[in-house]
Amino acid sequence: MNQQAATMPKEELKTPGYAWVVLFAVYMASLAAPLNLFKVPPMLTTLADPSVFNLSQGNQGYLMSVFSIMGFILAIPAGFILKRFGIKMTVLCAVAAIMIGSALGALSHTVAQLFVGRFIEGAGMGLIMVAAPLAISLWFPADRRGLPMGLWASCIGVGSVAMLIIGPILAAPDQVATAAAKDYHWQAVWWAGAIFAAAAFVVFAALFRLPKHGELAEAPAQVSSKPEPDEPVSLTKAMANHNLWLLSLEFLCFNLVIMALSTFYPVFLEGLQYSKERASFIASLIWMVAIFSSPLGSYISDRMRSRKMVIVAPFIVIALLFLVPFSVAGWMISAYLIVLGLFMGPIAPVTLAAVPEVMKSPREIGIGMGVAALGQNLGMFIGPVLFSQIWQASGSLATAGFWMIPLCVLGIICGWVAKIR
Repeated sequence: MNQQAATMPKEELKTPGYAWVVLFAVYMASLAAPLNLFKVPPMLTTLADPSVFNLSQGNQGYLMSVFSIMGFILAIPAGFILKRFGIKMTVLCAVAAIMIGSALGALSHTVAQLFVGRFIEGAGMGLIMVAAPLAISLWFPADRRGLPMGLWASCIGVGSVAMLIIGPILAAPDQVATAAAKDYHWQAVWWAGAIFAAAAFVVFAALFRLPKHGELAEAPAQVSSKPEPDEPVSLTKAMANHNLWLLSLEFLCFNLVIMALSTFYPVFLEGLQYSKERASFIASLIWMVAIFSSPLGSYISDRMRSRKMVIVAPFIVIALLFLVPFSVAGWMISAYLIVLGLFMGPIAPVTLAAVPEVMKSPREIGIGMGVAALGQNLGMFIGPVLFSQIWQASGSLATAGFWMIPLCVLGIICGWVAKIR
């Protein structure tokens, strides 16, 4: 009898088979966000041309950053939106916003219209990045959550790689060899983003559902013999968790420096006389490698039973790598981006996997994810704008790169101080 009792919790913690179908549906919906987010970097030199939108260096940063405004505005309310409308309806509305925003952008004739479209798209990403990790946490037990969270987080890499590689091809003029930046048909890239979002909407609507009674993965919610009182979750108490805010600030710093570099590296390479297609492909290497290092880092985190070391150690390497991003040349550019992608990949999924573990109650996870998303989106907003303003003021991309190092150090300190396993 005692042996049977001892094995019961392990049986309860098995991953339901349908969890992987749900992960696929969540992944497709989530993929629509980075796919549309990263359509700007390969098209920046085209949009900046005087005959197109004549974007200044500062406005180039804002065009990327405006996508994240609704992300940090909705980050905390997203938990209540999820509670009121449910995961499925929230994600469907989010994907619809991405589709509508991208279509509106494709029809733009002024900079203002282009910015409005990006703003609407960003509302979708803000909701998805809170709802998706919560959906995964409902289907996968805590001690097996690292791998699916890592697989899901790879959507950022897949979306960015796909758009960086395919975007210039979709937009390419008839005579690519002699084409100037202004000759690229940027609208084709925006329409492609809208079409993918529409397909993701259909997939998620058809496949996603909440776990049934016997499929619930989150057995730790019932570890106590006394059930938790069915009372509203206190936003104030949940947000008073200082470890949660340390993780959010670490996540802010990480997203800030990575988004700043990713936005302007194609521009840097085109300045070295690389073609738009080649510049975007090489810039995609950082995200291409992250697709594989993201789940690998999560797997290592699960095996080591440590989140802290898989956040802090790679972040230290990233800080050192910001010494040379705009000094390398030739084959060293590709080598640099591959190394950066290798160490960048694990940080996001391991941070997100740590958030539910620092919350005092499973019912607070939604709020915790909202605070993490607040840091993520603030970082994504500040990064391109800050970098472009430093670049514009100093006239040097290398100087802007050096300013990312203190922000990396701040992220490292927050990750080290946070009380996570």
